[in-house]
Amino acid sequence: EVQLVESGGGLVQPGGSLRLSCVASGFAIASVGMVWVRQAPGKTLEWVSTISLDGSRAGYSDSVKGRFTTSRDNAKNTLYLQLNAVKTEDTATYYCTKQGEWSPESVMPEGRGTQVTVSS
Repeated sequence: EVQLVESGGGLVQPGGSLRLSCVASGFAIASVGMVWVRQAPGKTLEWVSTISLDGSRAGYSDSVKGRFTTSRDNAKNTLYLQLNAVKTEDTATYYCTKQGEWSPESVMPEGRGTQVTVSS
């Protein structure tokens, strides 16, 4: 069974940092590009970043470029998202998923994701 479990979210002040993790099971993340997406209250899913199979290439949305960094440890079957210089508009539930297996209208399963709240 394919499972993705996100963690590392929490309450952080503007300008602060967090590191999110996504542990995969049931498949090898080395076989697929991986994506971070997020969903703010009342909004659809928003693409955050994509990382290539071997981690050598990554792309970011304009809203997080220069502040967020995604990485992967294929040996640990784990994906990471480092959030730096966070802003209140980064408040959302963050999800990891396989590249090509999401859309802005996707409904993530209950209990998935990790909540990031940016507030002073």
